[in-house]
Amino acid sequence: MNIIEFFISRWDAILQMTISHFSIVILAMIISIVVGVIIGILITNNKQLAKLILNIANILMTIPSLALFSVLIPIMGIGKAPAIAGLVLYTQLPIIRNVYTGIITIDPSIIEAAKGMGLSNSKIMLKIKIPLAFPVIMAGLRTATVMGIGIGAIAAYIGAGGLGEYIFQGINRGNDRMIIIGAIMVSLITILVDKSLGLIQKKYEL
Repeated sequence: MNIIEFFISRWDAILQMTISHFSIVILAMIISIVVGVIIGILITNNKQLAKLILNIANILMTIPSLALFSVLIPIMGIGKAPAIAGLVLYTQLPIIRNVYTGIITIDPSIIEAAKGMGLSNSKIMLKIKIPLAFPVIMAGLRTATVMGIGIGAIAAYIGAGGLGEYIFQGINRGNDRMIIIGAIMVSLITILVDKSLGLIQKKYEL
C-alpha cells in the first residue's frame, strides 16, 4: 500500500486528528492574541516595565516546549488544558514585542497632531496608533500562529491529541507513512493559516 492509498484508507482518523489539532491551536491563539495585544499596549507607556515583560516573554520562549508542557502537568493535569496554556505562554513574545514595537515607533508628530485635535488617549490608541502599527502587529501574530501550529504537535505527549498523536504513533510503530502524513498535514495547516492571515494583513493595511 503506497502513501496515497494509506492516506485514503485512514482518512477519517486523519481528519479527526486534524480538526482536533486545529481547534486546540485556534483556541490557544485567540487567548494568546488577546492577552499579548493588551499587554503590548499597556507597556508602551513604561519602558522599564516593557523591558521586564519582554525579558520574561523571551525566557518563556527559550524553554523547550516539552519541558514547559511538563511543568504545567502538576498544575493542570494532562490533556488539552495544559497544552493550550503552554501554547499561550510560548507564543507571547512575538505578539507583545510587535505590538510594543509597532506602537512606539510611530512618528511622534502624528501623535502630537492627534492630541492637538483634542483626541483622548484611548481614541488616539484605537484610531491612530493601532491602525498605523497594524502591519507590524500582524507580522507578530502570523509568527506566533505559525509557531503555535508547529508546537501544538508536541502537545500530543501530554495527551492533548491532534496530529502530533498520529506522528508519535508512527514513530512508536516504525510506520513512516503515518509520520509523513502527520507532518504534511501540520505543514498544510501552517501554510493555509499563514496565507489567510497574510490576506487579512494586505486587506487592512493602510
